[in-house]
Amino acid sequence: MGDTGGTVAAVSSNGTYSFTKPNREGVTLLAGLGVEGDVHAGTTVKHRFRMLKDPSQVNLRQVHLIHEELFDEVRAAGFEVAAGQLGENVTTRGVDLLGLPTGTRLHLGAEAVVEVTGLRNPCAQIDTFRKGLMKQVVGRGEDGTVRFKAGIMSVVLTGGPVRPGDSVTVELPDGPHRPLEIV
Repeated sequence: MGDTGGTVAAVSSNGTYSFTKPNREGVTLLAGLGVEGDVHAGTTVKHRFRMLKDPSQVNLRQVHLIHEELFDEVRAAGFEVAAGQLGENVTTRGVDLLGLPTGTRLHLGAEAVVEVTGLRNPCAQIDTFRKGLMKQVVGRGEDGTVRFKAGIMSVVLTGGPVRPGDSVTVELPDGPHRPLEIV
């Protein structure tokens, strides 16, 4: 099927709008909706700023994933960040999330499957959470292009439970591969 090198490090959800999401023993993904009981779940957009612009737009941001390695990277720069604190639902370890092409399917645990829709656009709340952290999650590539490192967004294709310790299997789409863009 693909690369099975990754694992779920943590899962988080929150029923109310808040920047950080508490860690859970497990979450349930619902096909076409997102994380059961999470404020961002739904078929249409749930991000407050996007709802103001057009509440009927399709929700391409049902499940937010961040690679735990990002926390190691920002720790080296003096920032202490833990799973769920940047608002992600699924924290992974061992998967190069940012390097995945659009349309990649991630199998989380035995049942759940999400399809990667794009990059998370890091918002100003990141600096409210930890002053100066925004500079750490928005970097520049070797070619000078801006690189957003605050995780990726996905939609749920197949629902199911997801728990820390579950495997993450990467299923790449048929080529040609399109790099991730902000959604």
